Amino acid sequence: MPDILLLLGAGIVTALATGLGAIPVFFLGERAKALRPGLIGLAVGLMSVASVVGLLLPALHEGAPAAVAAGVATGVLFLLLTGRVLAGRDVHVGELRGAGVGQSLLVFAVLFVHSLPEGMAMGTAYASNRAGLGLFVILAIGLQNVPEGTSVAIPMATAGFSRPTMFWAAAATSSPQPLAAPLAFLAVEQVRGLLPFSFSFAAGAMLALVATELIPDAYKRGTRVRAALGTALGASLMLGLSSVLGV
Repeated sequence: MPDILLLLGAGIVTALATGLGAIPVFFLGERAKALRPGLIGLAVGLMSVASVVGLLLPALHEGAPAAVAAGVATGVLFLLLTGRVLAGRDVHVGELRGAGVGQSLLVFAVLFVHSLPEGMAMGTAYASNRAGLGLFVILAIGLQNVPEGTSVAIPMATAGFSRPTMFWAAAATSSPQPLAAPLAFLAVEQVRGLLPFSFSFAAGAMLALVATELIPDAYKRGTRVRAALGTALGASLMLGLSSVLGV
């Protein structure tokens, strides 16, 4: 029970970290768009290193390459199908409608769905026997949630949403994490053979998000330098954290 409560608390904290990403948009408004390439680049670096160091390498250590490959493929397919289902929908919220609202809800939905494997990664890493791995993955996800919150808030500000709505909507994109983390922990504790597949599924989904959503968004003409600096910073932070924690 203490482990479940700890993971529940960690999931709540990582979700609130996403809400913190909306705060710069409160004060900068449209000017926050200038920060977006660097922040998304930061998320690219954080998530890429966390996926490889914190998930794929432990998966290969725990299980057969075939199981890891199946998990990665399933995670990638999950993310791609989610993006296809959500794309191109004409939506509105109350009296607010238009491109800004549609983009806001699409970003919200994609981040909401992909936070499920992130929560699974937290619970799976905590259930493993590798020292420091649980803390590494939890910190990695919490850190990369902040720029994700900024990504949610920018189109919402353009569409006319209020500040409290932006904060709680950003936090809500990560609301699956407090639920998925304990469930994944319990599943792995009961069936240890799930560990490699669970690790690799989360890694595949996160890397697919990086490749299909974050990199094209950050690395556009005129923003590549800021994106590259953000990516380098994010990767350096995760590699340093990995070294400190001995992962």
